[in-house]
Amino acid sequence: MQPADLTTLVALTHELDQACVPARLEQVHQSDRHTLHLQLRTLEKKQWLLLSWHPQAARLHSCPPPPKQPDTFTFSQQILHQVAGFALVAVKLTSSWERVIDLQFAKRPDDEVQWHLYLEVMGKYSNAILVNANGEIVTAAHQVSSKQSRVRPIQTGDRYELPPALLEAIPNLSESFDSWRDRLILIPKEIKRNLLSNYRGVSSSLGRSLLAIADLDGDKNVADLTLLEWERLHCAWQIWLTCIDKKEFYPHLEGKGYSLVSSLIGERGKTNDFCDRYYSQQTGQIAFQQLHQQISQAIHNQLAKLTIKENEFLDRLKLSAQADEFKNKADLLMAHLHLWKIGMKAIDLTDFHSGESINIPLDPTLNAQQNAQSFYKKHQKQKRAALAIAPLLESVQQELAYLEQVSTALSLLEQSELSDLQEIRAELTQQGYLKVTAEYVPRTKNISKSANKSNSKNKNKQDEIPNCHRFTTPNGFEIWVGRNNYQNDLISFRVAGEYDLWLHAQEISGSHVLLRLPAGAIAEDQDLQIAANYAAYYSRARQSDQVPVVCTIPKYVFKPKGAKPGMVVYTHEKIIWGQPKSLRID
Repeated sequence: MQPADLTTLVALTHELDQACVPARLEQVHQSDRHTLHLQLRTLEKKQWLLLSWHPQAARLHSCPPPPKQPDTFTFSQQILHQVAGFALVAVKLTSSWERVIDLQFAKRPDDEVQWHLYLEVMGKYSNAILVNANGEIVTAAHQVSSKQSRVRPIQTGDRYELPPALLEAIPNLSESFDSWRDRLILIPKEIKRNLLSNYRGVSSSLGRSLLAIADLDGDKNVADLTLLEWERLHCAWQIWLTCIDKKEFYPHLEGKGYSLVSSLIGERGKTNDFCDRYYSQQTGQIAFQQLHQQISQAIHNQLAKLTIKENEFLDRLKLSAQADEFKNKADLLMAHLHLWKIGMKAIDLTDFHSGESINIPLDPTLNAQQNAQSFYKKHQKQKRAALAIAPLLESVQQELAYLEQVSTALSLLEQSELSDLQEIRAELTQQGYLKVTAEYVPRTKNISKSANKSNSKNKNKQDEIPNCHRFTTPNGFEIWVGRNNYQNDLISFRVAGEYDLWLHAQEISGSHVLLRLPAGAIAEDQDLQIAANYAAYYSRARQSDQVPVVCTIPKYVFKPKGAKPGMVVYTHEKIIWGQPKSLRID
């Protein structure tokens, strides 16, 4: 992900200063520990402004309304308490070549500025700081103690100071070609490195753009550049400075990032809209990867623990199988009491059933009857252990099946499905597998309970429409496929109608599939086959050639009392062999 550089900040602040000033601050919402949303009301409309001090994606731009979720952060609450109702009167950089944005607030547009909300865009040192009219820090997104930084601590109550000024030369359109080239050629290094180290405002992404415009290899040493190459690079340099001077930018994707500078003068785009799309996609992918890894690790750890517990219970059940042997030995001893002699440590007796000789160990301190009673006690203990372990083993195996189901749903998600991944997080949090953090408060509605209300005849089944996969059969019937257990329960118990068909890979973790049929319609074999193919594709057996898929009507699908989300039983099923590899899904 490409960080926002000075060029981007110049373009963004220029657009925002024209579009949002003046505006009344009405709401403040912090969606995570790096992102703040401000709702502004101008004379024409309401709009949202996003401020981010993310280490890789610090930025400021307009955005859609934030998701409706509880705000548990004190930073946003303090800003709302102090600045709500004030007018935003300026959005500008504190200096032409510094990456510090100053949002200024006053009681009215013509009054003196009472509050400054500074956004410092400086990579991993990015920060957002609220400062009053006296220059005192009221609150900061990230407090920096004197132990962390002797140069510039940031603490509530301290006087705010701007970051230390940069030492590089300031680019200037009036600078001559010779002076510019002499500065860059002074130290014989690669041209991309000299561009970065000699002038302010030049980022690695801007350097790539300038070199691409000039058609130059960035790894080429400055001493090896020809006069023609220097002239091409200077021309690209002048194009960039002209864009800065006239505030005319041309946002477009370029390689692994984007650029706002172009040698082909075309239609100018809105940098705010472009950055909102770019960073939303990039931060969404990062959030998906981090959350996916967190959930995967939690499931992996829990599966490992449950597997160990299952093996322990199985081993104890094997031991309990020896209960009949203890009883048989006790019976033999009671039948042959006359053969026992004082001090015997073992006795060989003939088995009643097999006729073979059995060696029975004895406690020499006990008589034959007491040894027999000891074996009877062991028999009873093992029987009680078997009765106690059986339900525990069943519970562990059900939990293993549930987590394998979640793991399968997790493995089938794409990077664009962040909201579905968040539903899985909500489910696991409510089930106690993940801890509730300050950044995340799960939905208050219980997911599993929402599915158990299927018997309420007077409740509209279409109240909640899941964001599931949707496909169409050759005859035009819809196929709905759940992306996670929450959606599986919804389509199976809230959405499914009496004419629909329900499908699932047989005894294999996977998604619930619903073949939607209108009243009186009959699914042909090709429709059933396509639905079975999707049920097989969205299961753990995706890589198999053929997968057994059960098909039944929704009224024969049940959720046992106390069952976890997505776990069901079914009856009256028939088997269709799904062929997941026959599908071509983009």
